[in-house]
Formats: sequence, C-alpha cells, structure tokens
Amino acid sequence: METSDEGARPTQEQARAALADAERVRTTVGALSATPWPVWFTAVLTAMLVTLPIGIGGALAEPEWLMPRWAWAVVIFVSEAAFFMLFFVASRRWTSRTGVALRLDVLPKAATIPAMIGLPVIVLGAALAFRMTEQPWWLFVAAALGAGLSIGFHLWFVRLHRGRR
Repeated sequence: METSDEGARPTQEQARAALADAERVRTTVGALSATPWPVWFTAVLTAMLVTLPIGIGGALAEPEWLMPRWAWAVVIFVSEAAFFMLFFVASRRWTSRTGVALRLDVLPKAATIPAMIGLPVIVLGAALAFRMTEQPWWLFVAAALGAGLSIGFHLWFVRLHRGRR
C-alpha cells in the first residue's frame, strides 16, 4: 500500500502564512479580551470602592458609628452582590457581542498586581486606623483613593487598548 505525500505538507510560504494568521488571531483575541470595561461598569466599580472602606470601617467601629454593625454588614453585602452581578452581566454582554470571553489574565500585570495588593491594604488599613483613632477621615481618604485608582486604571486600560489597534 503506497500513500501519496502530495498535499500532505504545506510549502514554506504556506506554513509562514498560516503562522502569521494564527498570530493575528491570537493578538486580536487578546486585544478584545483586554478591552476596557464599559463606562457604566467602571462607575459601578468606583461606587463599590467608595462604599467598601466606609462600610467596613462602620462594621469594625468601636463603639458603633452612625448605624448598628449589622446595618453596615448589610451595606457591604448588598454592594458586593451588586458588583458581582454587574460583573457577570458585563461579561455575558461582552461575550455575546464579540464572541470572546473576558479574561483577566490578559490585563497588564503592572496594573493588576498592585491593585490586587494595594486596594485591600488601603481598604482594611483605613478601617483599622478608623477603629483605633475614631477619626472618620481615614475612611474618606481610602474611599477617595479607591475611586481614583478605579478611574485611573480604567483610563490606563483605554489608553493601552487604543495602542494595540
């Protein structure tokens, strides 16, 4: 039984063209996956980063501050639930519109790693400082920093995305 090798192996030019096409698809999928969130989602994320330090600070306050601790816990739970619900909605809408799933691993590590480390430190650090000093300005500074970081990261991602096109 003899088999023909004709057509089994692409020419060098065909192989290079296929590799270039594959790289172009990979780049396009990566760019679409890392596209900045819609502005409404950034606004919701910013609002959550404003309410979170104040809510955690209120929940940790000794003695109670402005509201009972259980009310602060409800504020935290509702804002977090809304954030995750909207994250899910944004992801589904993006996938249905582009056919590409949102992936956080394609976002620049130079932004995501400091945010993943810095935001919890800011939020929890301000809440603990408030508990120790009973000075609410710690919470408001943390809320302002969270809002600034949220908007700053969004603008950075927009700029990075425009540079990829």
